[in-house]
Amino acid sequence: MSPIVHPALDTFLLGFIAACSLAVSLFFFRFWRTTRDLLFLAFAVFFFAQASSSAAVLGLSHPNEGTGELFLLRLLSVLVVLGAILWKNAGKE
Repeated sequence: MSPIVHPALDTFLLGFIAACSLAVSLFFFRFWRTTRDLLFLAFAVFFFAQASSSAAVLGLSHPNEGTGELFLLRLLSVLVVLGAILWKNAGKE
């Protein structure tokens, strides 16, 4: 038997996740402005994309289904971080 979750709780948790992701994004952006390390900028973009997608899910009529656009946004944000990691490690040789 699956537990019944109240829709208001889902909304609250998605909003909380979006707010926390936005706060983390701002911290990484501040670190990037100080150091100019592109890895910090990549993480700022990643967390901003996660915050945006969590906030966008709140507006969907069926939030459990998701959309292809949100999946693409999340995929691109992960690829940005992966590219920054590879770029940073390529400069170590």
